Amino acid sequence: MNSLARIYTIGANTVREAVRDKLMYAIFAVSVLITLGCVVLSTLSYVEGTRIMQDLALTTMRLFCAATAILIGINLLHREVERRTIYMILSKPITRSEFLLGKYAGLVATTWLMLLCMGLVFAGVSLAAGAPIHPGHAAAVAMLGVEMVIVVAVAILFSSFTTPMLAALYTVGIYVVGHLTQNLYHLATASGDGGVGQVGVWLYRVLPDLELYDLSIQAVHGLPIPAGDIWFPVAYAAGYASVLLLAASLLFERRDLR
Repeated sequence: MNSLARIYTIGANTVREAVRDKLMYAIFAVSVLITLGCVVLSTLSYVEGTRIMQDLALTTMRLFCAATAILIGINLLHREVERRTIYMILSKPITRSEFLLGKYAGLVATTWLMLLCMGLVFAGVSLAAGAPIHPGHAAAVAMLGVEMVIVVAVAILFSSFTTPMLAALYTVGIYVVGHLTQNLYHLATASGDGGVGQVGVWLYRVLPDLELYDLSIQAVHGLPIPAGDIWFPVAYAAGYASVLLLAASLLFERRDLR
């Protein structure tokens, strides 16, 4: 069995474990209820009610997919160590890096599965409410999936060397700041202070720019989405996640599992 096959096996097992997790079903159920609630909220507006409903529903999808990635991701490694099953797994011809990458791949697949289910609910609710569905909505949902590639990598990074509680706090912090990096960058560069501007530039370079993956406005208003708004965020996610996983692998290799 080669390295890719071992990573695939760990990933497939991770998906099976996540599907059995009641927390995942609870998150999905709450997201569906809120999506249905968005229809009610949209009726309070006399103007563009269906667009408001879709915008709120897409925001709900983003938040609950991130919640799935964070809440399940922070416990992936800790649960294996706590149950002592990691010792049995690592006693076989599999490296810690392969184990980590398998867990990562499995969690990404889990969040994509959750996103697919939410997307089907979104489409059904939109059609039932008389709201139009077009390729822009599919692109917006797909970019949410690409965003989860980074969010899961952040969760895996912190869970590789710290406790679940701290990993959750750090990951939530990065997620929130990641959606504010563009604003922080513009504020810093517009401050007129060279030192503040440099800090803003470096923060923008180091922290993830998760706003790249928000195509809600384009989707809701039927605006054209340039090809660059698709391929650049995809390439950015691949590069950023690769760096995070490399750092996570190095930290996990040196972690004392006793």
